This record gives sequence, structure tokens and C-alpha cells, in this order.
Amino acid sequence: METTDSFIIEDRTVDARRIGSDAEAISLCQAGNRQAYGYLVEHYKERAYYSALGILGSHDAALDISQDAFVRGFRAIKRFEQGKKFFTWYYQILRNLCLNYIRDKKRHARSFSEVDEYEINKLTDEAGDASVLAEQNELKRAIWEAMDELKPKEREIIVLKDFQELSYKEMAEILDIPIGTVMSRLFNARQALKAKIERTYL
Repeated sequence: METTDSFIIEDRTVDARRIGSDAEAISLCQAGNRQAYGYLVEHYKERAYYSALGILGSHDAALDISQDAFVRGFRAIKRFEQGKKFFTWYYQILRNLCLNYIRDKKRHARSFSEVDEYEINKLTDEAGDASVLAEQNELKRAIWEAMDELKPKEREIIVLKDFQELSYKEMAEILDIPIGTVMSRLFNARQALKAKIERTYL
């Protein structure tokens, strides 16, 4: 993954091999070591991309926004509180950018049903129970067409649980909502997805 700030591309291999944890990388970043941020980008870039893709349904927008979020994260890294999880903190930046994109554009750059076959296979292969539903290409396509019809927050909660395989606690931290709200939102989103799949596929 490239980023809009060249220092990440140029420097991320310099010190990344010597860094052993997120906490160490963040401490170095906060002390002014720009190279150390490359460790965090390399470690979380794929997860960030698929998180953005889950909200936006657009390959190009997911790449651009996940990269932009890393740049903004670097600029704000001195405000990061030690002891917190980096991705939880970063995800707040990423999520806000994704939702702003949807609000401003009032459309998806490319629908889930148009996401290329590699991306669909990648997501469904990592989706746990969801991958069982997607064994047949016709059903797989129906799932993604149905995902495209969901509200952004419905897609987001399904992606976090079924594709990212986060725990309810992790989801509550990322979304800054109670665990009970996570569970009810996920239930409702899955019900909405199921209804849309049944309507188009069965």
C-alpha cells in the first residue's frame, strides 16, 4: 500500500524490523521518529483497507480513504494515549472519513455487486460462517448485492464481526457503544441482510 505522504513509503523498511510492538512504534513516533510509523502502516494496512471496503463497497475509495486515515493518524499521533489499542484509535479516524465520504458523495463509488472476484473471494474466504453461505457463485453474488442495499452502519457491523472477526468487546470499543447495542445492531443488520438475500435469491 502506498500513502499520500512519501515518508511512509520511503522509511517504513528502515526501522520496522527492529520494532517489536505497537506500543514501541507509537512511543518512537511520539518522540519524533517518522520511520517508526511505517511499522503500524505495514501491520494494519490490509485490515484498514477491508474495513473501509466494508463500509464503502468501493475498491478505489477504500484504498484512498484508508491511506488518508493513516496520514491523519500520523499527524495526530502525539495525542494518542498509551495503553489504548492503535487500531481502535485509528478506526475512529477511518470510520469518520468513510461516513463523511458517503455523506458528501451521497452515493457509492462502486457497488458491492461490482467488486471484482478477487476481492469477493478474499472477503468471503475470511468471513467464517459467512463463507459457508457463499460456496456457490450465484449465492455469493446475491450476498454482495444484498450488502450493497444495506445502510452503511449495517454493513459496517457485519464486516467487523463476520469478516474482521472482532469480539463484541472490541466492536464496542471501536464503535464507542455498549456491548448490548453492538449485539442488537448486529442482529438487526443480519436480519436485514437475510431478508434481502431471500428476496433476490430464493
